[in-house]
Formats: sequence, C-alpha cells, structure tokens
Amino acid sequence: MALDQLWAIEMLIAAFAGGAFGAAIGALPAFIFTGFMVIAGEVASYVDADAGAITDAIAFGVPFSPAISFAGGAAAAAYAANRGYMDSGFDYHNAKDIGFALGSKPDVLAVGGIFGIIGYWLTVLSASFNMPYDHIAMGVTLSALIHRVAFGYDIVGKVRGSSLLDMTPFERGETRGGAIADGGEGGRLSVEPWLPNMYQWEEVTAIGIVVGIMAAYIALSTGSPFLAFGISAASLIFLNLGVERIPVTHHMSLPASTAALAYTAGATELGAVALLIGGVFGGISALFGEVFQRIFYAHGDTHWDPPAAAIVFGTFLVAMLAIAGVFPDSSWVATF
Repeated sequence: MALDQLWAIEMLIAAFAGGAFGAAIGALPAFIFTGFMVIAGEVASYVDADAGAITDAIAFGVPFSPAISFAGGAAAAAYAANRGYMDSGFDYHNAKDIGFALGSKPDVLAVGGIFGIIGYWLTVLSASFNMPYDHIAMGVTLSALIHRVAFGYDIVGKVRGSSLLDMTPFERGETRGGAIADGGEGGRLSVEPWLPNMYQWEEVTAIGIVVGIMAAYIALSTGSPFLAFGISAASLIFLNLGVERIPVTHHMSLPASTAALAYTAGATELGAVALLIGGVFGGISALFGEVFQRIFYAHGDTHWDPPAAAIVFGTFLVAMLAIAGVFPDSSWVATF
C-alpha cells in the first residue's frame, strides 16, 4: 500500500462511513460483524482461492476494519460520554461501554467518521513502511491514544493500587468515591479490570494456551491464518448479549494461527510442534493483553483495547523470529 493512498478520496469517504457506522451500532457490535465477515471470507477463499475479496476488502477494509469501525465506535463513545449523551448503566465510566449503540446523533456520527479516517490513515502508514506487525491492530491501538488526548482524558489515569499492575483494590471492592466526569458514580471501583471474570494470571495463561492450540489446528487444517480470529471475534456476540464469563480470545487466536503457519512455512500439515507453538503464542499474547489492560485500561476512563495491543505484540514477535531465522516464514506479517 503506497502513501498516495492516504488521500484516495473514495477510501476516505468509505472510511468515514465505516467509522460512523461503528459509532451508530457500537464498537463491539461492529467488531462482531468483522468476525462474521472474516468467517464468510475465509470459507469462500477455502472453496475458491480467487474469492478473497470479502476478507480483504470488507472485513479488513472499509467498512469493518477494526481500525475504522471499532476504533471509530470507541472514539465516539469517549466523545458521547464526555458530552453527557450516555447513560448506559455501565459499571465503569460510560466511555468504556463499547457495547452501547450510540444511535444517529449527527455529532456523534461525525466523531466516529473522523476517527474512521484516522484509523484508515494509521493503517496506510504502517503498510506503506512495511512495518512488521498487524497494521490494523496498531491502528486500533494508536487511535485510542489519540481519542484520549483529543477529548481530555488522562492517558493512564490515577493509579490507586500499589502499582500499575495491582488488581487487589478491585478484589477488595474498593471504590473511588466522589464525582467523576460522566455525572458522579461515587461507587465506581478504584481499579477496573477489562474482564472481571478473566484477569488472574493463571486463568489468562490457561485460556491463551487452549485457544492458541485450537487456533493453530484450524490454521494448519485450512491454511487460513484468519479463520480462528473470525471465530473468536464472532463469539463475542454472546458477550454483547450479556452471557456471563464469555472469554475474549481473538488476540490469542490470531498470533497463534500466524505463528503456526510461520513455523510450517504455510504448509497445511498437522504436527505436534506447530500446535504447541500455537499454544505458546496464544499464552504469550494473552499475558501481554493482561499487562496492557492493567496499565492502560484499569485506571483510565475510555476503552483502550488490550486485544489490539496484544495482536501487535504477537505478530511483531512472529516477524522478529522470521527475521532471525527461527521461523522459515512470517506468514502474512510484513518483514523489513
């Protein structure tokens, strides 16, 4: 992707619409659509190798690239909460409620659209310089930093435990007290884990290994590094519907699938070592996501996506191992 694509008017228009759509239906529902589109695209490609447009142009392009629709929806939530538009009943700051549909207010849609364009630009920049990580995931990660700064939120937030990584105030049920930016939820927890049902180190590691092995199996059976990611993303429909204890796993499945195929140089051959490599990458990426949430989510007021950051890390690790000659290939991840 060349730098001149930054100003491709048709892509900017489409990216604006994608970001606005993510704002309208909510960031999480928009991402769930991404998951279903990835499944559709990868199944179509499996049946016919020339039928890859669904994944490339729709799921990972506009309108459903997470850097566009999801990031646009997250930014719109930060804006809407700041303006007092949201009263979602969410336990944390309303700006963290990425499952809340923001509807059709023109200014909210405009914010989503603007951040859709920003997400498109960030993706194009990474691709243009052939950066060795998932360009879309980096777009999601940087977009969240931008929306925190743009709308006056602290980048990290006030640390109320003994350290950035300390979750014990949550475990003790400690609250912040006093008024907060969206109207005074005095009982708001002092430390807010991204997934209250999935933050213990051993639990995060265990689900990461399990999902990593399953993702590697899917990748090695089909040749698709993205199908397991699509399944993980689509499974979040249950989380959005309020089913308790649904794990979030797409940041485990994508690096694991990629690593397994990088190890086999794309060969669709099942092997114990490749499956175990998938498990290792699933566990490592899960742990990185947990570290990220403890630093940038638990103390802040907006959604800064731990899975996106973990995917950046996991795919960067795949690229570095390929560059170092440990893996014979880097699958779909760019290398310098």
